[in-house]
Amino acid sequence: MKQKVALVLSGGGARGIAHIGVIEELEQQGYEITSIAGTSMGAMVGGVYALGKMDEFRDWGYSLDKRKVFALVDFTLSKQGLIKGDRVLKKMRDFIPDTRIEDLPLPFAAVAVDLINKKEVVFREGSLYHAIRASISIPSVLTPVKGEHSLLVDGGVLNNIPMNHVQRRDGDLLVAVNVNANVPPYTPSIPDKEASRKRSLYQDKMKDFYKDLLKRHPQEEEEKNLGYFALLSRTIDLITMQMSDLALQTYHPDILVEISHESCSIFDFYKAEEMVETGRQVARSVLETHLSRDNS
Repeated sequence: MKQKVALVLSGGGARGIAHIGVIEELEQQGYEITSIAGTSMGAMVGGVYALGKMDEFRDWGYSLDKRKVFALVDFTLSKQGLIKGDRVLKKMRDFIPDTRIEDLPLPFAAVAVDLINKKEVVFREGSLYHAIRASISIPSVLTPVKGEHSLLVDGGVLNNIPMNHVQRRDGDLLVAVNVNANVPPYTPSIPDKEASRKRSLYQDKMKDFYKDLLKRHPQEEEEKNLGYFALLSRTIDLITMQMSDLALQTYHPDILVEISHESCSIFDFYKAEEMVETGRQVARSVLETHLSRDNS
């Protein structure tokens, strides 16, 4: 009989792509995922997995720069976020149709935060698309989801590893994946030529947008040798690391897979292949250690 797993996936921007590799390794080693809870990118990957579309999502991620995915990113200078998200979210519907969470084949929970009412919002039913859209709305990056009496943003603001919201059953293992860990980064080998080409395309696009941003807001020029996106990325990293550490002090998973916060920036989606392999290799090492400990 397969060992059942209640899986919790943290937020962390592009680092969250590592969740795909972790899930693939869990299945490869014979574990059965029976429930999932996730925040932000963890909610995205967990939801796609629950829909049975993770392979398609992974393959699309691998080809992001090949398809010049920046054409899908509708930058805006809105006061509520840099990205409206309409284009990329329309693409998301290829992987996240308007399925109801309660109709998924396994229990699923996505965490967001309501800024108006100052509380967590946990989606266990209703539109999966709406739940994920709310959970991934990183403040100041992706515009929030507005309701009649709510304003929903990324769940990582309050609960980046939602171990308290995953459904448990007798005999299962609580497995948590933290992609904001303060551990040395693991660097898998991928073809250097392809990685360099993706990096170049990505950085050129970011550079062009940043130049445009400075033209419109010249008073916001770099004064401390830290670029706008680097400043934003480091700020979000600090918040998510702190929230993750607090969660791990309160809840103690049976298995903890830690991906370094230095693995990549939250915006480095061109590193999809590298992050999937990182998740796979780190999970393999952690699972081997867990098995050895159980057998000793």
